[in-house]
Amino acid sequence: MTKPMLHPDEVLFAGHRPIPNLSVCEHFAGSRKLIDKAMQLQAELGPVFDVTCDCEDGAKVGEEREHASMVSEAINSPRNLFGKLGVRIHDPSHPLWRQDVDLVVGAAAERIAYVTIPKATGSEQARTVIDYIQAVAASAGAARSIPIHVLIETHGALEEVTAIARLPHVEVLDFGQMDFVSDHAGAIPASAMKSPGQFEHPLLVRAKANLVAAALAHGIVPAHNVCMNLSDEAVITSDARRAHVEFGFQRMWSIHPFQIEPIVAAMRPANEELVRAEQILPAAQEADWGPIRFDGELHDRATYRYFWSILRKAHATGMPLDAGIEQRFFAA
Repeated sequence: MTKPMLHPDEVLFAGHRPIPNLSVCEHFAGSRKLIDKAMQLQAELGPVFDVTCDCEDGAKVGEEREHASMVSEAINSPRNLFGKLGVRIHDPSHPLWRQDVDLVVGAAAERIAYVTIPKATGSEQARTVIDYIQAVAASAGAARSIPIHVLIETHGALEEVTAIARLPHVEVLDFGQMDFVSDHAGAIPASAMKSPGQFEHPLLVRAKANLVAAALAHGIVPAHNVCMNLSDEAVITSDARRAHVEFGFQRMWSIHPFQIEPIVAAMRPANEELVRAEQILPAAQEADWGPIRFDGELHDRATYRYFWSILRKAHATGMPLDAGIEQRFFAA
């Protein structure tokens, strides 16, 4: 009898949590028109980006209930082809954040991709919201927990970023740069909200590096803030690439449909790394994940984990994979 081959996820992450293989772009949409347009783009491009339906900034004052109900309808819609619609609720100091959870999670607990919590001031406040979200999902009969994204955009949240990363159900830490800069009361200039300042100002470099380090240490995806330029592809691409290559961010926000494809392209692995991953991983699997010699080099589980992350990222960003690789590692 042929011995079944072990999948990378079964053998390469013993003792620590593997980072979720999420889409590298998270697109924000605040109205039904923009949510519908985003779902249409998903149908055209494939599941290479998520859509965050925004209740925090998207809802008009006095129409928060109607907006939340609209979001739940969109998430449950058959047009949500890939189940990749999440929601950003109002912040924990807002009187209607529980209403957002009741209306959206309560009605769409089985299909919602995630809930984003903005402006948390610390880990205990974030925990309170997370517990409420999970309780509402359970009351709605959901057979799963709801993935949580937490925005790090206050002094308190940055100070407790490691504690927040340890909270249950958290899969993404987002950097909310614009609110973070505003929270410094003029100590960081407005020019640092965009490039090159956002990658050079010492307070922002520290904040981004600390967030990424805390996220990756706890198996969580770090997500970079928006690019304020909505129309210059070169600027959008450069911001996404710098965030990914220089700071280690694995995901980035989009606030305009034009930004989606440049972000996805900038965060794809290099072609030469994908080629090596497609060569090394099958050989490693055939060797039951023991050490191998490949192209005159020694490879073991440390390099296998690296190349598996490259292969997963290529798959998540829609890069064409060898048919044998697709069948071997992603058929399930």
